[in-house]
Amino acid sequence: MTEPKQQTATSAAHPVAGDTPPGVGDGAPNGTGTRWERLRPVLGRLALAAASGVVLFLAFAPRPLWWLAPFAFAGFGLALHGRRLWGAAGYGLVFGLTFNLLHLLWIEDFLGAEFGPGPWLALSGVMALYVAVAAAFMPLAGRLPAAPVWLAVVFLLQEYARSRWPANGFPWGRVGFSQPEGAYTPLAAIGGAPLVGFAVLTSGFGLAWLIVRLRRDGATPWTGLAPAAACALVPPLAGLALWPAVGTGAEAGSRTVAVVQGNAPNAGIGLLGERETIRAGALAESDRLATGIDRGEVPRPDLVVWPETTVDVVGGRDADVTAAVDELGVPTLVGSLYRTDDGKTDNAVVAWRPGEGPGERYTKQELVPFSEYVPMRQIAAWFTPFVGNTRDMRWGGEPGVFDIAGTRVGTAICYEAAYDYPSRDAADAGARMIVLPTNNAWFGDGEMTYQQLAMARLRAVEHGRAVVVAATSGVSAVVRPDGTVAQQTEMYTADSLVADVPLRETTTLADRFGPWTERVMLGAGVCAVLAGLVLRRRAVQTTGRVG
Repeated sequence: MTEPKQQTATSAAHPVAGDTPPGVGDGAPNGTGTRWERLRPVLGRLALAAASGVVLFLAFAPRPLWWLAPFAFAGFGLALHGRRLWGAAGYGLVFGLTFNLLHLLWIEDFLGAEFGPGPWLALSGVMALYVAVAAAFMPLAGRLPAAPVWLAVVFLLQEYARSRWPANGFPWGRVGFSQPEGAYTPLAAIGGAPLVGFAVLTSGFGLAWLIVRLRRDGATPWTGLAPAAACALVPPLAGLALWPAVGTGAEAGSRTVAVVQGNAPNAGIGLLGERETIRAGALAESDRLATGIDRGEVPRPDLVVWPETTVDVVGGRDADVTAAVDELGVPTLVGSLYRTDDGKTDNAVVAWRPGEGPGERYTKQELVPFSEYVPMRQIAAWFTPFVGNTRDMRWGGEPGVFDIAGTRVGTAICYEAAYDYPSRDAADAGARMIVLPTNNAWFGDGEMTYQQLAMARLRAVEHGRAVVVAATSGVSAVVRPDGTVAQQTEMYTADSLVADVPLRETTTLADRFGPWTERVMLGAGVCAVLAGLVLRRRAVQTTGRVG
């Protein structure tokens, strides 16, 4: 066995998630003792990992408990402390599975009635595997000085990977999306969602490091605690210091924007046969809005926004939509299933102008796998109802920007809110505000729509732009450039919003840095793992044992 002096050195070198020799940390010394004595620490760590996953879930919308997120990672860091590769991977799997099962429960509202829990369990399991792999590498990063910083970038490696593969990835549930408000939020204007996630992770692992130092050394001099305290406290303090720099005022005037929420039945997958119901609801609510405008009950907007895939537009024309826009007398961005004469289908936003009809359109760039396109169709047919006679939609390839209502408007569609580049590309192309049409009527009255609204709020700060969310069944909202919500609707109600939206031109640092913030963190995470491997090899050569 390793001598006590060497145990202390190992613990100091690996303050949060470093390797510990056998018999240290879990179980009885030298592997002796009853089975319960050996099993009890393992069960305690499993419980801590699961509880930390629950705490992370509670940090996400619709709960305004953003401050729980660093505590979740503090608990996760303590569960990983002293573990080796397979132990860390196991605790990471428990943490990731607990979080994702809760965070993605809305999938049951969509598919549960027809398909049971299979899709929800499968997706949650895949997401948890990513966390497990990242956790397996974290003992290596825990060997480095300022370990919480390196643990954070290693954890972000799995967010980067799962946002891109397989099937173009699934970026839902990224750590940064837990922060639509609070101390960390202003950091989005510097480095977007990746930097916000990094700050939360560093704080959490820093707190775990601080707890480990206090438990091990007791009344440690401040110089010994200062690095851990800095990791825990500097990120939120930096965010608070940046709050005054988050701009909200109109720099290029303002526009009055109306949102049409036509509503649909809360039928989950049953909405597959209800396209006409969704269309009729939007047309009826548009008519009510036009009546209110004519009567002077609401101000006349400069722009109207309809939700995603509200209507089917065949051959580029739709007489009912043209009539509705003419009645409004206002340029309208219409979410459409746009079917061309050659049989292709786009998930598109179409600019519809009174007296002119449909014009330019933006085609969604990030399609939802197994819904808007189906990879591996023969296998997918076992799990998804969307195979049948469906055809894959076409992928867009251009930023979503419109010159409409006397200004430049950017757009991203639904699922694209979870990806960094669509809104960023629109802002870089000169958008002064951003609209986000979405069709979340499929997903019941659970948390999906609030999770998506939280993403929109973070994007508002990231790009320094107001964001207008137009949802089929709610929650539709008008978000100010600082991420606060000016107006919002209730779920499963037909309603409209009319609000003045500030137009802004300032380019945030997040937009200037673009994808390089995440790329730098990706490189740092890889370097941390490689450096940890080098240190581990040296330790083996010096001591003759793995530890």
